[in-house]
Amino acid sequence: MQLSNLKSGKTLTAAAELQTEKKTSYVLPLILIICMFFMWGMAANLNDILIKQFKKSFELTDLQSGFVQSAFYMGYFILAIPASIVMRKYNYITGIIVGLLLYATGAFLFYPAAEKNSYGFFLFALFVIASGLAFLETAAGPYVLALGKPETATFRLNLAQSFNPIGCVTGVLVGQHFILTGVEHTKAQLAQMTPEAVKAYYMTEGHSVQTPYLIIGAVILLFAIIIALTKFPVVKNEEVANTSSTKKTLKVLFATRHFKKAVVAQFFYVGGQVCVWSFLIRYIQGTIPGTPEKSAANFLTISLIVFTLGRFVGTALLKKIKDHKLLSIYACVNVFLLAIGILCPGTIGLWALVGVSFFMSIMYPTIFSLGIKDLGEHTKLGASILVMAIIGGAVLTLAMGRLSDMAGIANSLMVPLLCFLFVAYYGAKGYKDRA
Repeated sequence: MQLSNLKSGKTLTAAAELQTEKKTSYVLPLILIICMFFMWGMAANLNDILIKQFKKSFELTDLQSGFVQSAFYMGYFILAIPASIVMRKYNYITGIIVGLLLYATGAFLFYPAAEKNSYGFFLFALFVIASGLAFLETAAGPYVLALGKPETATFRLNLAQSFNPIGCVTGVLVGQHFILTGVEHTKAQLAQMTPEAVKAYYMTEGHSVQTPYLIIGAVILLFAIIIALTKFPVVKNEEVANTSSTKKTLKVLFATRHFKKAVVAQFFYVGGQVCVWSFLIRYIQGTIPGTPEKSAANFLTISLIVFTLGRFVGTALLKKIKDHKLLSIYACVNVFLLAIGILCPGTIGLWALVGVSFFMSIMYPTIFSLGIKDLGEHTKLGASILVMAIIGGAVLTLAMGRLSDMAGIANSLMVPLLCFLFVAYYGAKGYKDRA
């Protein structure tokens, strides 16, 4: 009897140890995946610094300097589907490693681009970086959702996304202190300089990006090696091989109501976010005349910090409030704040726009989570299409710019207001699926 009890006790202990090991085995993989949310946040917001630096280095117009964002968005848009195909054939981790290698390659390309002093070469390097990020975002989001219990999936993704704005702030600070030189010559000053001195000035400004991007490339490459050497658990939707063709999967996806609405909601959300941040400085200087550019730029940093705080607060609230309900509430608040920005231009409108950043915080990961819910083997391709939806950031920013030229910067806030109106609808009703 005692021997039987002893054996039973050992069995229970072993089972408990096995259960504990199973639970803790997710910790390291989750930490490593969360780190990538930080990495692509930093890469994206370094672009804001590059626009300023390249405009100075190559004597660009505003339109020409805007090609920085165009190259970046196109990398996401074009490579998202190939990323999903790679992951359908192999797995999420393969896609992540490919993404990291592309990211590192693009960062290393900044060195020869600076040596050749070629704006086109820099744009190609940015395209390569964004291509890598397309792989990372297509893989990391659904992997985090699948790495644990389904009922806490949205919470996990919002927790992971909370580190993205920290990367955004880091990117701005890195660019501000290690890329921007602080040397700005007027056209009159350049006209008085010798051709050799002018050439040396432009070369110096172009070379300022080399060291930061070499370091970034080295860190990303090291991280890719760590990912390759780490054992990751096989998640539920990878246990069974994909049997559907891409064509069949696309047919299923676009017959799924909640997924289609999620793609549209993501298009409008990203468009609204980029509109608010891209034109924040212009709004301040347009509605509060005499505000210095650097003083106005400080509010962009404040907005990113508020956005970061919003992520952590929103993630905590998701434990008590349904994800779709919180999404709809936050979107309605942003519609109200943008209306204030339109009707009360100036200091009141400015702080309303800063507040918008807080309530944007949970939107991208929540829409993403709701969109790919219950897609099963079609998740990877569905995730890539949701990543492609960020092209809204390029399309709707142009629409806001055009409206600003016609009706003024305050009235142009109608574009992001309408964007968040659709997001509010998606959170209230659009997330539901119907047979």
